Amino acid sequence: MTEREHSLFGELMGIEQRSNWIRLRTMILLRWVAIVGQVSALVVAQRMYNLQLELGLCYLVVGIAIVGNLIAIFVFPENKRLSETENFMMVMFDLLQMCFLLYLTGGLHNPFSLLVLAPVTVSATVLSLRSTIILNGTAFALVSGMVFFHLPLRTGEGFILRIPDVFVFGQWAAITIALVFISVYSRRVTREMHSMSDALTATQMALARAQKLNDLGGVVAAAAHELGTPLATIKLTSAELADDLDDRPDLREDALLIREQADRCRDILRSMGRAGKDDLHMRQAPLVEVIREAAEPHEGRGKAIVLEDGPGPGGEYNPPQILRRPEIIHGLRNLVQNAVDFARTTVWIEALWTDEVVSIRILDDGRGFPPHLLGRIGDPFMRRRKTDADRKQRPEYEGMGLGLFIAKTLLERSGAELSFANGADPYKGGDDSGKRRGAIVEVVWPRGKIVPDLHKDGTYLGENQRFEL
Repeated sequence: MTEREHSLFGELMGIEQRSNWIRLRTMILLRWVAIVGQVSALVVAQRMYNLQLELGLCYLVVGIAIVGNLIAIFVFPENKRLSETENFMMVMFDLLQMCFLLYLTGGLHNPFSLLVLAPVTVSATVLSLRSTIILNGTAFALVSGMVFFHLPLRTGEGFILRIPDVFVFGQWAAITIALVFISVYSRRVTREMHSMSDALTATQMALARAQKLNDLGGVVAAAAHELGTPLATIKLTSAELADDLDDRPDLREDALLIREQADRCRDILRSMGRAGKDDLHMRQAPLVEVIREAAEPHEGRGKAIVLEDGPGPGGEYNPPQILRRPEIIHGLRNLVQNAVDFARTTVWIEALWTDEVVSIRILDDGRGFPPHLLGRIGDPFMRRRKTDADRKQRPEYEGMGLGLFIAKTLLERSGAELSFANGADPYKGGDDSGKRRGAIVEVVWPRGKIVPDLHKDGTYLGENQRFEL
């Protein structure tokens, strides 16, 4: 993981405690829904079916839930966010309350026994793995206990309502399997959603930072332009003073120092504003120049970067002018960085264009992508165990997959399609340094997505700039 990705990931870790996202008000509302359902079931069982229930104990159990809700409403503020422990205690209370009510109303002979899955599903969605395992274990123990220990359901005539033992076992097995399956399923899906949400947030942050740098470069370029005239005046005046002070050596040295510092300010502003002028004045550039701009930060890292370009079948000879979008430059820069990180000696960037498409292929002479991960490349936060060779080659790399995800997302946002492959078997022995046998990343745009139509009315090329002589 790069330093930039470390920064993004560090900022995202502040939102990783998902349980702290749940408001107390949400849990209270869900509990009111459960209370209404429980009271309704008790009333229907007594009035419509004349079942003989321990109504005193049943209403006591429901009343405890009501009192708990009222205390939470009047003691805590509406916008309170539950911590991991508080959320765990809330869900555990709901699980125990539900199981005790089932114990009083027939245990697994009660068709509502499936509702014991509700608290476990909530825990798998928002709580930590440890809390989910504890709740699952508790639910399994209580459900197993209710197979043998429960108050039977009796009709008004005193008959006991019960289902055959084989169905009781089936009910127990179904709930047990559902406890595991729903927990794993809910947790897996929720983690995928959260992972994608975090990675998209990181992508937006990376693009926003790139845009801020571009904007800052424009400001610096404007400042350099505006300060050019006063600095030239200072330089001219100091030169004239130096000529007039030949008989005053001490004052002449001061005038020369002023001239020297004015030159230094000019050089500093020129170097700071160079990138800004490019971003401010160029809304589009030749394809090859955009690729060079993306690869420039990685040219001095000990690996050769070879750029090859040319037209494809039916393509024009000169490279097309493409839009200089921050997402295109940032995405290509991440791909080049990944290739440089894992290449042995050389990285090749092949640019090709036709009347229909514009494509860029990035190849290296490294070991390539792990074959078992080829189908998952571009997924965010994709971890794999590092080998000793990995640690020696790139000790700071954590293998989160965030950089490739950001590159893939940004480039797809510009209309590109990405594909990942290997030039050779990464586990093949031998020294193939200098050969295009490593990872291959191909980025293909429909030509109309990044090549502006100069003959189309309304094409924006940027504001006309004033030339000063």
